[in-house]
Amino acid sequence: MQRRLRLIATFIVLTILSATLIIACENIPSRNTTQSKTDTPTAIEIALPTGKTSFANVDVAIAQEKGFFKQQGLDVTIKNLDSAVKVVQAVVAGDVMIGGSSTEPVVNAAAAGGNISVIGTYANRLTVSMVTPKTIKSVADLRGKNVGVQDIGAFREIMTRMVLQSANLTPKDVNYVPISPPAYIQALIAGQIKSAILQTEQVFDILKRDSRFHILVNLYEVEPEYFYGNYVVKKDWLAKNSDLAVRYLTALIQAHRFMYQNKAETVKIAAKTTGFEASVIEKTYDTLLEKNKVFPVNEGIDDKRLTYTISRMKLLGVLKGKEPDLAQLVDHKPIALALNKLGKVNEQGKRI
Repeated sequence: MQRRLRLIATFIVLTILSATLIIACENIPSRNTTQSKTDTPTAIEIALPTGKTSFANVDVAIAQEKGFFKQQGLDVTIKNLDSAVKVVQAVVAGDVMIGGSSTEPVVNAAAAGGNISVIGTYANRLTVSMVTPKTIKSVADLRGKNVGVQDIGAFREIMTRMVLQSANLTPKDVNYVPISPPAYIQALIAGQIKSAILQTEQVFDILKRDSRFHILVNLYEVEPEYFYGNYVVKKDWLAKNSDLAVRYLTALIQAHRFMYQNKAETVKIAAKTTGFEASVIEKTYDTLLEKNKVFPVNEGIDDKRLTYTISRMKLLGVLKGKEPDLAQLVDHKPIALALNKLGKVNEQGKRI
């Protein structure tokens, strides 16, 4: 009888100790730093170089829609500007933290003493073509014609110069008509201009809508080594916010990888973001991702191609000032740290 009472007493003591331990464990503070970041996301504002986000910049929309920014504790606001020139000006002025820009305004800002760094890339190969009426059969036929451009020194104006140069023409041989990129298609259809540099989704849209037009020059085919899109920041901002830069780039790498692995959902998000029909965006996806692979899934910053692009700027006469030192212009550290977290993969998602 006494033995039985001792066993019952022991059981009661163990039960009380167990309950006490559980309560104590539940009161230990969590060390999940990712969750704490997500609970209090850091607000950042970025600028993109078109009045309406293009497919070339859809990585940002993917990162928003799929929660990659949220996972990194970021609350990202997108500011759409009319050109990369305005984007770089906004970064230099401190009006936005991060800017998406083609290479030319970034290089010229650095040459002018702008305190900026390239830290990442969106589509790093060309995604545009010159479209004209079929009556324009060669670049030489543009002599004396109205051509649509953005700001002087902006990406599409420089792409226009590049095409003209192939026929020994200069901007003086044509009539520049300043037009916002979202209005290019309507200006072409209305006959206001005879050429425009269009993003791939714009190309497929106008060709679908009006059989009078054709691709005169596919810039990717004639300039496959040209370096296109950069994410740029002020150096003093980066010095104080390197962790934010790494988290931002981590989310974008995740977005790029998602795009290659999830065509249907990427097309859906891109159609909503750009405002083009899903059938047009599907053709754009096939061209830019499946064929040309313009979005990087790893670092994407290629110093060799950046050097080539600067050399093309010299030949076009659009480099303003002394050529910047790439070692000073490009900061590989943030993207390297982002890759350390994610590991390197190919477009099929396999580790390399």
